[in-house]
Amino acid sequence: MMRAQRVRLAPQVPAWRREQAAPAFGLRGPLARAGWAAGTRHAEAFSASPTAPPPERDGVGAAVRGSVVPLSASDQQPMTSGHPLAERELSAGLQAQARVIDTAFAAIEPLLKSLAKDQFSANFVPHAQAILHEELGLDVAPEWLRTSWSEPLAMPALRAHCVLGTFCRLVEDGLERGFALTSEGENAADLIRRFGFHAIDITPCADGRLCGVVDHILRVPPAIVAYRRSFAGALFDVEEALRHWEHTELSRWRAGVPNAPLVPSSYLKMGVYHFSRSDPAHGGCAAHGSDERRAAEALLRRLDDFAAAVRHTHGADVPLATLLVGVDTDSDAVRVHVPDATGQCSVERSVDALDLYGKTQGLSRDAAKELLRAAVARCAGVPADDPGTEGMRWLCGYLLKNNLAQVDAVRVWHGGSYAERGHTERLIVVGDSADDVQLRNLAFQAQMDTLEEGAADLDVGVKILGRLLAPAGLAVPVLVHVRYEPKIPGAAVRARHRASRLSEAIARRYTSEVRARVHVEAVLRAGENAKLESLAPRDVHDTRPAP
Repeated sequence: MMRAQRVRLAPQVPAWRREQAAPAFGLRGPLARAGWAAGTRHAEAFSASPTAPPPERDGVGAAVRGSVVPLSASDQQPMTSGHPLAERELSAGLQAQARVIDTAFAAIEPLLKSLAKDQFSANFVPHAQAILHEELGLDVAPEWLRTSWSEPLAMPALRAHCVLGTFCRLVEDGLERGFALTSEGENAADLIRRFGFHAIDITPCADGRLCGVVDHILRVPPAIVAYRRSFAGALFDVEEALRHWEHTELSRWRAGVPNAPLVPSSYLKMGVYHFSRSDPAHGGCAAHGSDERRAAEALLRRLDDFAAAVRHTHGADVPLATLLVGVDTDSDAVRVHVPDATGQCSVERSVDALDLYGKTQGLSRDAAKELLRAAVARCAGVPADDPGTEGMRWLCGYLLKNNLAQVDAVRVWHGGSYAERGHTERLIVVGDSADDVQLRNLAFQAQMDTLEEGAADLDVGVKILGRLLAPAGLAVPVLVHVRYEPKIPGAAVRARHRASRLSEAIARRYTSEVRARVHVEAVLRAGENAKLESLAPRDVHDTRPAP
């Protein structure tokens, strides 16, 4: 067992990138200082044309140059947005950040391929360490790089180690998540509280295409999101959700956080399912057999069970609301199932953002917002000035307005829908959610305390990433992420045991049950925004012959 060590993740930007560095839009910390030219190009303006590529260097750097994410045709000549609800500056910031993330991961394989050619050279280990540090910002231990003629580099495990290290580095770099802090000039968290909601608990499907649901798709400020945990099919654990509600309400009564208990406001539990307009039979939720209606109905039943659990436990008048939302992963357009006057959602009743996008095109901004409000009221079956549903209706309108800006951004940068509509996730995150880095198809999220409760979710993720990586003989990178509260006595020890238990259980499961390589690493985090502490990695490969 390797000794636990701190993850050293400060990025070291290659020289050719430093030469072109410019202030990065919407980024802070090392990323802002570095500039990351590929992302900065997108932040300058929607109509900006890409700058020339940096001059090629000799040796390894030349190979890495090709790893910078290439600009697609739509990136090179983005369409001009004329939609009244477009948020150009916000969208440009999110796009710049997406380029930073994509570029960081795209650099890994070309660099490792280049290093593999020299792995039997003298002084390879310190040379490779220096290159990995300079190009990827990773401090890779010598054990990963030692080779002999009979034991070459364990490339599947090394690649997975670099993928997980890059994700952790991006987490620690502190990417900007404040793009949506204001709405129409008002603090967005205050605005949502004015709508009558003091906390939002979001449960999306674990599918990586929903990995940007908070920052990109819904554009909700993180400050108002009390919990965000993902499950296959978005089928969350009702008892755990009840504990989250109780914790939030206790904080209101004991500390007045997020607001005082006598303030009339509600806790909102939101469930997010997904579907594909272009390929409904195959591109939807794997946990529900790509059946859109089945996914929506199952999640609605789970939301109703949660509401019943809270009310049966704490009384019928508890401050609680539920909301069902669908996402078309082709375009990021949402379908909001607006609750009626009784607070009940219906699969049969919804407002579709893609439909509204066309109807609001060409209107003034105020007229477009008014059309959204009318559509929401019509869906709820109430007058547009109904006082009893006002808060929820305004919240639904706010979510639709935000999402129309995302739909517009996808139109501008991708021609209306993503070219890659399937799975391209880089890793699986197990344990506690890691929301610091948000981007479509970044990670399959499988939140769980024990493998027993989350095995089905993890199996889905391993199957998805295994299909992507197994043909090349690569390992599925799995990050066990466990967060603990450092103020609680013994929490660090218990978190370490939990992380080790999960890692060992995953290793055992995928040694005995599948013919796929799974590389597992675990990190601990002492609360929010803390450094990550790594535990010993595990590489698992089932060597049984194929039947």
